[in-house]
Amino acid sequence: MLRASQQERSHVELITVYEICRILGSSLDLQRSFRAALNVLTAHVGLERAMIVLADKEEEQLRVHTAVGMDREQFERGSWDNGEGVIGRVYQSGMPVTVPDVSQSAEFIDRTGAFSAQDGLMMSFIVVPIKTEHAVLGVLAAQRSVEGNARLSDDQRVLTMVAALMAQSLVLSRAVSAEHQRMLLESTRLQKALKPEPTGAPTLDNVVGVSRAMQQVFAEVHQAAPSRATVLLRGESGTGKEAIARAIHFLSPRKDQPFIKVNCAALTESLLESELFGHERGAFTGAVGDRKGRFEQAHGGSLFLDEVGDISPSFQAKLLRVLQEREFERVGGNRSIKVDVRLIFATNRDLEKMVARGEYRADLYYRINVVSIFLPPLRERRDDIPPLVNHFIARFNKDNRRKLRVAPDAMEVLTHCYWPGNVREIENCIERTATMVQGDVIRGVAFPCRQNRCLTQTLHHVDKADAVSPISMPTPLHLPLRAPAREPGREVAREPATAAARSSCSDCASAPASGPPSGFVPDTGWGGVDSPDEIVRIGPTEHIASTPRQFGNEPPEGERERLIWAMEQCAWVQAKAARLLRVTPRQLGYALQKHNIEVHKF
Repeated sequence: MLRASQQERSHVELITVYEICRILGSSLDLQRSFRAALNVLTAHVGLERAMIVLADKEEEQLRVHTAVGMDREQFERGSWDNGEGVIGRVYQSGMPVTVPDVSQSAEFIDRTGAFSAQDGLMMSFIVVPIKTEHAVLGVLAAQRSVEGNARLSDDQRVLTMVAALMAQSLVLSRAVSAEHQRMLLESTRLQKALKPEPTGAPTLDNVVGVSRAMQQVFAEVHQAAPSRATVLLRGESGTGKEAIARAIHFLSPRKDQPFIKVNCAALTESLLESELFGHERGAFTGAVGDRKGRFEQAHGGSLFLDEVGDISPSFQAKLLRVLQEREFERVGGNRSIKVDVRLIFATNRDLEKMVARGEYRADLYYRINVVSIFLPPLRERRDDIPPLVNHFIARFNKDNRRKLRVAPDAMEVLTHCYWPGNVREIENCIERTATMVQGDVIRGVAFPCRQNRCLTQTLHHVDKADAVSPISMPTPLHLPLRAPAREPGREVAREPATAAARSSCSDCASAPASGPPSGFVPDTGWGGVDSPDEIVRIGPTEHIASTPRQFGNEPPEGERERLIWAMEQCAWVQAKAARLLRVTPRQLGYALQKHNIEVHKF
């Protein structure tokens, strides 16, 4: 009799596993297939309820994914931390756990409220991991009401087999989902690359420039655009090389064909080769299919290679062959592909010096340097600054639904800036200021450089005659400061302060905005007071054009406050602050040490 019963149960288990295997293999909809599998499991094996618990992406919390035998409220309450209760321990350890009587287990935590003991019956709780060879993905938990534990081991065995099938379904579903997402991204990228430019695409007429230097550039572009000649755009970063490249394309007979651009500096050599030439299926790990490169995508049109001076020497040889023969092979392929592409290059590097140093191939240099067009920096075409400002303001107003305008004093500030970042920098400056300004008028005091907060000046160490000069405001106030006592036996030569030390801070903005380290006392050779018995008076002072962040518009009266005020006015550059206070840098250094003022570093 017992043997017959065991045979019958084995037959039921076999049918159960077969039915669940068929269900899981019929659909990639995990929610639906898992629910159907749990219904079969509970009906055939005689379980009260069952649930599948999976980890979130951060693997910090476990939540019920699918369940049978509980209502919606119980379902939504099903949440455990990693390692919490029986559910968390099984997920953490990867080992199954059987609780014969949940009422007698301190580790059992029923967050759902559905698995607790009911009506005086002894309720068991069986939990097995859903895992692969390398990782635990979740847990499968079930409950039955029993009077003994004779059948719990059989239940655990069946649940373990079902969990293994569910693990494979999870892995397959996630792989298919990831591949589908990758194909969507690839499709979007290709559509964007091959999409023809709209009717209002930038042409030379849309490039802002009224100066004589830009008119010369425009003339050269009009001359070179109709031909098939390779063009090399030279100039500093931010001068608008990409805009000129677009203009060349849309002024050429190829304007109805694709315009493809690649930043060579943004990709490694291997990625750049695959990006430009494409690859065959199986060429490397992850190459699941054939992929066209940018040369093929630009067939019949123009290909813009930016930062061509940054490519490696080994890739220079590969690029040279394409320029000579107009043919190439995909990565992992052996079939030559011919293309009809107009090439436009751009660089901010000095290629001639690189060739002389052996860093750049001379034959490649001659191939790309057919028609050279030099784009002047913004500081050499200041006539273009007002129209550029108006252009960027108009675009900002359109995008943000505002009615900003630039006051004459603000335009004067912008015109006299050095602009080491060129057009890109002035665009960012306008957008930043327009975003933060209150009202409908942008005035000169609104710019960061008027408040000694221009980080570009610090970055480039601007020391140019045409840099922004501050606006002076007379405020002759005197502050007594006593120099620290001289060390015994130390002799210091004293010289009268020079005219440079007594000058105002009218040239503060033209000096590098970077200060020395904390406690550093510069030795400029200016001399200065170094005696403990002598009094150093700081003043009269002159304001630079900024609004003090801490003390208002007037210099404060206290010694420490006056020092902090002066350092803030001059971006914490001691040499500048010394000129503002009309003392030597040595005297200022002593005063900073006396008041324990730490010099900020930028």
